Amino acid sequence: MFKKILLLAAISLCLPVHAELSDDGLLLDRIVAVVNDGVVLQSEFEAQLQSIRRGLNAQGVALPPEDLLRAQVLENLVLKRIQLQRADRLGLTVSDEDVNRALATIAERNGIPLSQLPAALALQGIDYNLYRNEARTEMILEQLRMRDVASRVTVSRGEVEQLLANEIGDNNEYEVYHLLIAVDADASESEIAAAEAEAAQLAGRLRNGDDFGPIAVTYSDSPGVLQSRGNLGWRGADELPSIFADQVTGMSKGEVAGPLRSNSGFHVIQLNDLRGTERVMTEQRKGRHILIQPTEVLSEDEARSRLEALRARIINGEDFATLAETESDDAGTARRGGDLGWANPGTFVPEFEAQLANLQPGELSQPFRTQFGWHIVELLDVRQQDTTNDARRNQAAQMIRMRKIEEETQNWLRQLRDEAYVEVRLDDSSNS
Repeated sequence: MFKKILLLAAISLCLPVHAELSDDGLLLDRIVAVVNDGVVLQSEFEAQLQSIRRGLNAQGVALPPEDLLRAQVLENLVLKRIQLQRADRLGLTVSDEDVNRALATIAERNGIPLSQLPAALALQGIDYNLYRNEARTEMILEQLRMRDVASRVTVSRGEVEQLLANEIGDNNEYEVYHLLIAVDADASESEIAAAEAEAAQLAGRLRNGDDFGPIAVTYSDSPGVLQSRGNLGWRGADELPSIFADQVTGMSKGEVAGPLRSNSGFHVIQLNDLRGTERVMTEQRKGRHILIQPTEVLSEDEARSRLEALRARIINGEDFATLAETESDDAGTARRGGDLGWANPGTFVPEFEAQLANLQPGELSQPFRTQFGWHIVELLDVRQQDTTNDARRNQAAQMIRMRKIEEETQNWLRQLRDEAYVEVRLDDSSNS
C-alpha cells in the first residue's frame, strides 16, 4: 500500500530492535516500526493482528497468508500513526463527552443501553477501555480528514447539472466490490507492468468464480480492506469514483471489470448486486407568520402581548396579510403578507416546525418563542409533493462531494506516507 516497506530482520545492523525488559529480564515490549519521531510497539501490533483475525473469522473469511496479513496490519498502523502525529501537531482532540455520545449511538444501534456495552464487548473478547480508546482515535482521524481533505472540496452547480444530465434515467444503486494493486508515483515501467499483471491475474480468478472477499483481504492495497473485505457498500453511480462509475452502469450482476488504471494503481471491481431507487414523496406545508422581535425598548412580555393582540384582531376578521405587512419584523416575508411558501420538513428551526406540524389548515397558533423572537403562524395548506428531482439534485451534490473526498483522501494519504520517515523493525521470528 503506497510506499512498499522492506521488512527488516531483528538483527538489522542499522538500528537494532528496541526491547524493554523487566527487572528480572523478561521481555515487556519491543518496537516494530519507527514512524517519524514515534514508534509502533509489538504489543499494539499483536493486538491489532488478533482483532483482525477475530473479525475475519467471525465473517467466515479465510485468513490470508501470515506474512501478507502481518505486512498489511503493520502498514495500517504506520499510516494511522502518521495521521495521529499530524493531528497532534494541529492540536485536534475529542472530549470524553463526544466519545460517550458516539458509544451511546453504537450501543443504541445494537439495542442495548450504554451501561451494558462493556459487558457486551467482553462477551466478544474485546476490552472496553481499548475499544473506547480506538473510538476516540477514529474520531480524531475523522476530524483530521475533514480539516485536510473535506474542507477543501467544493461542488459547483454546473457539476451537479452535468452529472444529472449524464446520469439521466439511471436511478439504480450498485453494490460494488473493489481491490487495488497500488503503484508508487515513482514506480519504474517494470514495476507498473508487474502490478498490472497481478491485477489481471486476480481479475481472471474472480471471473473463474473465486470469492472476492478473501482475494481482496489477501492482495488488495486499499485502506480498510481487512474490515470491508473490498465491499464498497450500496452506492449510486454518482457516488462511485468516476473510473468505476463509467464501468459499473453497463455491467451485469457478478460481472468483473479491470484492471482499471488510476493514479493509485490498478483496480479490479465486481458488481455484486443492483437495485432501483424509489420516487421521493414529501409532505410539504404552506404557512404564513408574523414575527415580533424583543429589543432594548420592547420586553419579552410586551412582544408576546403585541402578538396576542394581533392574533385576536385576525380571529375577529382582520386580514392576516395586511397585518403582517405592517407589523411583522421579518422584512423578507412581511412584503409577501408573511407568506413562507411551500416548505419541506427541516426547513425551519425545530420550535417553528413543531408549531406547523400541530396545526390544521386554516388554524392559527398561539404566540411562541424561537431564537428569532416571538411568532404566530397560520397553516394554509398541506400537500404531498414529488420531490424526486430535488432529492436527486441534493444527492448528486453529496455524491460528487463524497467522490471527490474519497479520491483526494487517497492522494492525501499517499503524500503523508511518502513524506514520512518509516523504518520497519518487525522480527519475523515473533510470528504468533
